[in-house]
Amino acid sequence: MESTPAPDEYAYNYWLLQKTYLYGDELKKLPEEGDSIQVLYNALSDKYTRYTEPAKSEEVIESRNTSVITGDIGLEFWFNPDEEFPLSVRHVFPQSPADRAGVPKGGRVISINGIPLTGEDADITYTSVFNENADITLVIAFGDSTHTYEMTRETIYAPTVLVDTIGDYEVINIREFKLNTLDRENGTYGELAAHLDSTAHDKSIRILDLRNNPGGHVDQCIRMADLFVKKGTLSSRGWYVFSADGKRTKFESSREAKAGDPGESGKFIMLANERSASCAEIFIAAVRELTDIPLAGTTTFGKGIGQSSWNTVDGGLATITTLEFYTPKGNSYHGKGLVPDYPCTEGANIQCAIKAAEKHFGKGLKKLQGQKTVEEHSILRNIRQVEDVEGGAYDENFLFR
Repeated sequence: MESTPAPDEYAYNYWLLQKTYLYGDELKKLPEEGDSIQVLYNALSDKYTRYTEPAKSEEVIESRNTSVITGDIGLEFWFNPDEEFPLSVRHVFPQSPADRAGVPKGGRVISINGIPLTGEDADITYTSVFNENADITLVIAFGDSTHTYEMTRETIYAPTVLVDTIGDYEVINIREFKLNTLDRENGTYGELAAHLDSTAHDKSIRILDLRNNPGGHVDQCIRMADLFVKKGTLSSRGWYVFSADGKRTKFESSREAKAGDPGESGKFIMLANERSASCAEIFIAAVRELTDIPLAGTTTFGKGIGQSSWNTVDGGLATITTLEFYTPKGNSYHGKGLVPDYPCTEGANIQCAIKAAEKHFGKGLKKLQGQKTVEEHSILRNIRQVEDVEGGAYDENFLFR
């Protein structure tokens, strides 16, 4: 009895698309035979369905799954052009070279490797010197003293949940939903859960900042929503996949909340903008519809679909839109976004979130008194911009051939 020959790369990708692609009416566009896999994928309208060449597939998988930064010291800066020394330390990432060196949060960066950092080009100067040197020496002023900190760049795990105090308000910035972060075992969920556990008795109003959050892994954002929800269906989804007999089959599933998490008793308000997308929208929809936590900001991106990934015959990566998500009330937000309960007509910012909190929880909250907020200066994430909204809601399981 002759064995069936293994499919080549093109045939395997064609088969995956036929069995799993969400929009079945487009499948007739796919050429059954061909030489170019990119032509195969380009025949479809969905920009999130794509193929990654074998040489780059491992890099893409690491980027989706982890918060690893290569060649870094673990600092994030504020840039305020009104200051003589515009760069100041916003965050020091735990377990990083900067953390081990003792760099103080809030310190003003005077120089890098002996070069002064003054004027409107201080960030450009920093980046240029940083990129050209493995060993970094920073002179930082904090309070009435100035100290020198010597560090060597290395690969670090960046945190994905960062906390700021703005006036009398705590701002919990959830930047993405990764499987492996500073918390190697539980990812972004672990970071947020640990913070909520450590502040379980905090009764002040806190801001859950999801602005510019491009998404991530479905299991992460659903588990994180559960931290605030006592009961109810957190999210439901329908998707296509091949069944045991190889046929294209649609499945549906949902995830129920469980009670007993620290976020259930706190006072929170969410803040989002037009770049809050995908998995961030799953989180927002679940928390808003199942709790009394409202949403302030601007209408979100509107990506209510998700992707599953497969390693292919030749080691490439097939990322295919297979899933459609619904809010706890059964609504689709794809292409529409989530409209905030408290719209920010001048843009989603911390001041607007505080005003929304006053309306929602009542008057008497302490206002910002002359303190600069995050919006009054630029945030420089390791002197890099935040990633584009091309993130996603990735199925928690990668299927390997």
